[in-house]
Amino acid sequence: MADTEASAQASGRHLIVMDIDSTLINQEVIDLLGEEAGVGERVAEVTERAMRGELDFKAALEERVALLAGLDESVFDRTFARVTFTPGAQELVAEAHERGWKVGVVSGGFHEVADRIVEAADIDYCLANRLEVADGKLTGRLAAEIVTKDRKLASLRAWAKELGIPMERTVAIGDGANDIPMILAAGVGIGFCAKPKVRAAAPHHIDERNLMLAYPIIDAAEA
Repeated sequence: MADTEASAQASGRHLIVMDIDSTLINQEVIDLLGEEAGVGERVAEVTERAMRGELDFKAALEERVALLAGLDESVFDRTFARVTFTPGAQELVAEAHERGWKVGVVSGGFHEVADRIVEAADIDYCLANRLEVADGKLTGRLAAEIVTKDRKLASLRAWAKELGIPMERTVAIGDGANDIPMILAAGVGIGFCAKPKVRAAAPHHIDERNLMLAYPIIDAAEA
């Protein structure tokens, strides 16, 4: 299909891209894994500082992942069982699909849990990190290129291009410093119960843990 045809076909559609941890779900998966490894408080402290933009994200992630070395890969089942969706999360996805829109997630978390979250919520696209596993145990290393703020932004743009959706009809929702570039690049950028740096940067805000509150913002931006 020619680009012009695709754009015309997608002219009324949107792409919503969200962070997973503390946005789509109520938890930080890395913190849950840290609890399983007996280092929950230490991991949670680093997570909080990274989300506030006080630490280099790559170094902070590698530090936390190293603390998970030796965990059995069955930890992914236990971790997913503890995940709860943010109020309005599954309804937001269902409403998007009713409108003929697409939904993607970008995460500094891990495909080993994120893929199960995506399946449960019927989400269309997913980018996340991967943990290295050898002989059924986590090695404490990552198995693929780290999902940075730049890769989150690149995914938003790439998925929109693939769908023939112009950037002005994209929506980005997140709470941490790594989400700021995609929030600023999207047609509608929303900080969700956001950290101070995100709140200062985001054009729109939701301060209640209800993702369905994104629709009044999106619809008002289109009016």
